[in-house]
Amino acid sequence: MKRVSLLLGVLLVSFAHAQKIASIEKEDIVRIETKLASDDFEGRATFSAGIEKASAFIENEFKEIGLAFYGDLQSYRQEFKFKGKDANNVVGVLKGKTKPDEYVIFSAHYDHLGLNKDSEDKVFNGANDDASGVTAVITLAKYFKKKGFNDRTIVFVAFTAEEIGGYGSKEFSKSIDAAKVVAMFNIEMIGTESKWGKNSAYITGFEKSNFGGILQQNLKDSRFNFYPDPYPDQNLFYRSDNARLAAMGVPAHTISTSKMDVEPNYHKASDEVSTLNLDNMTEIIKAIAISSNTIVNGKDTPTRVTK
Repeated sequence: MKRVSLLLGVLLVSFAHAQKIASIEKEDIVRIETKLASDDFEGRATFSAGIEKASAFIENEFKEIGLAFYGDLQSYRQEFKFKGKDANNVVGVLKGKTKPDEYVIFSAHYDHLGLNKDSEDKVFNGANDDASGVTAVITLAKYFKKKGFNDRTIVFVAFTAEEIGGYGSKEFSKSIDAAKVVAMFNIEMIGTESKWGKNSAYITGFEKSNFGGILQQNLKDSRFNFYPDPYPDQNLFYRSDNARLAAMGVPAHTISTSKMDVEPNYHKASDEVSTLNLDNMTEIIKAIAISSNTIVNGKDTPTRVTK
């Protein structure tokens, strides 16, 4: 009888584990990625009509998921001006159940390079850079909303103006108390396989906190591995939207798979959906979801970033 009960327990645990990632489905990831990287959005250049369409799409996804507005905002748009022009981040929130004043951020930038006037291919689609990251943020928002277990408040952000100087993340960093931000998962270019192949990604600034160690510990029974950034000479830790909050001590790290030394489509018009491995990208998003659980539910708190 005990053996039967034990077997039943194992089956139930296995079923529960499957349910944890039931809302992360390749079909939905393909839908979001394909839309964000479509010609309709004209390369999503900051200040363009195309990025306005992309913003509206992300806002609608947040609305469908049921995210709350951020702070005192009356919509998902965090609007600001720079260079005398209007721009906006897109921000949605899941309020924490027991630790609402502690924040975990999932972010990516939704801007890209715009139109390519000197080529037959007229659009810098930015499928990997960084429609893949935004797709992950939207998918993770849906996952955590359905799971409904977050003790800490989760903030989901799609930044603008990363490609022209990180102005979106700069604006956002001024709106939040860095001392209350427990961790930041910035997701940048996860659509291609890493240098280690499938089921792997790297974390920039791995050695600057124990953030990466926590994630890997939570994946110890899986086949997925997070590695330290293999391109230290490229200074990637300071080249994405995590840098602003990391400079304030937040364990803010970027998760990526991009082979920065040999990535063939980086900042080229050829960065299109057809070049991505969407099966592997789905597994990466699942790995981020599972590995972040103990941070989101308040069990683990990463150490602050060291200089």
